[in-house]
Amino acid sequence: MKICITGGAGYIGSVMTEMMVNKGWDITVIDNLEYGQANPLFNLFHTGKVHFVYGDVTNQNFMRTFFKGNKFDYIIPLAAVVGFPISEQKPEYTRMVNINQILYILSYKNKGAKLIYPNTNSGYGMTEGNIECNEKQELRPTSTYGITKCEAEDYIRKREIGNKKSEYVIFRLATVFGMSQRMRTDLMVNNFVHKAYTDKFLILFERKFVRNFVHIRDVSRAFIFAIEHWNKVRNNVYNLGHPQFNINKLQLAEIIKKELPTTEIIFKEGRTDPDKRNYIVSNKKILATGFKFQYPLDKGIKELIEGYKAMKDHRFKNCEDSG
Repeated sequence: MKICITGGAGYIGSVMTEMMVNKGWDITVIDNLEYGQANPLFNLFHTGKVHFVYGDVTNQNFMRTFFKGNKFDYIIPLAAVVGFPISEQKPEYTRMVNINQILYILSYKNKGAKLIYPNTNSGYGMTEGNIECNEKQELRPTSTYGITKCEAEDYIRKREIGNKKSEYVIFRLATVFGMSQRMRTDLMVNNFVHKAYTDKFLILFERKFVRNFVHIRDVSRAFIFAIEHWNKVRNNVYNLGHPQFNINKLQLAEIIKKELPTTEIIFKEGRTDPDKRNYIVSNKKILATGFKFQYPLDKGIKELIEGYKAMKDHRFKNCEDSG
C-alpha cells in the first residue's frame, strides 16, 4: 500500500502518518514545514516506511514533476490553510494551497490513485443552530477557508481527468481536538482546555453557538477505515464528527470545568464571533458504514490536561485563539 499525504507533518498529518505506518503501509509525506515543525516524524524514520519530501504544494512545476515520477494507491491532501482568521488574513495564499493544490493533484496523479479529501463542516455556514445538517444539504460557506475547501471538494466530485472520474471519499470534518506531535492550541477544544488549565478562567461570547467535535485519532481512524473498506464507501461524502457532541460553547466549558473545577466561566456580552459557525451536524451516514467512534470529548479533555502538564512551549497555534 503506497500512500501520499501532503501536509503529513502537520497537526492531523503527524498522527495519521504514524497510525498508517503502524498498519505496515508505505507513506510519502510532502510538507514545507511552514510552522517550523522539525520533529513530528523523527520517531518514524527507523521503520523505513516513511519518506519525506520537502516541497510546496502551490508550486505547479514541483507537483507535476513529483506526481509524474511517483505512483500511489491513495493520495490524502491534508496540506491546507485552516481556519477563519488566517484564511481571511491571507486569502490569495489560501486559494493557492486549498484549491490549486487539488487541481495539480487531479491533473498529474497516476490514473489509479484514489483521493481521500478532508473538507470542513463549516461549509454548512450559519444556521440558527437547530437544523441538522446532512450531506445532502446545500453548502453555504461564509469564510475564505470554507469557500476554498468546498470549491476544492466540488472539483474532486465533478472534474474528469482523462475522460474518467477519479474515485474519492470526502470527509467533512467537525472541529478537531486532541494531542498531536505537531500540536495546535488554537482549535476550540484544545484552546479552551489550555486556557482553563493555564489561566483558570474562560471568557465566552455567543455562548449558545453550537458546533460538532471529533478527536484527531478518530479522524485518522476514519481515513484508515475508508482505505480498508473502499468499495463500501467510495465516491461518497461523509460528515465526520462524534455523534454525541453537537454542543454549544457553554456546554463545552461546563464539561471542561468538571475536569478542572477551579475554572471560572465568564460571559462577555456584545462581542460577536467572526467565524459564524452555529449548526447541528448529522453523522448518521458515517455510522451506517459500520465506523465507530472511540474517543469521546471527556476522554479527550483528560488527555489534553495531561499533555499540557508536559508542554512548556506554548507557540503551538496557527492563528488567534478561539473564544
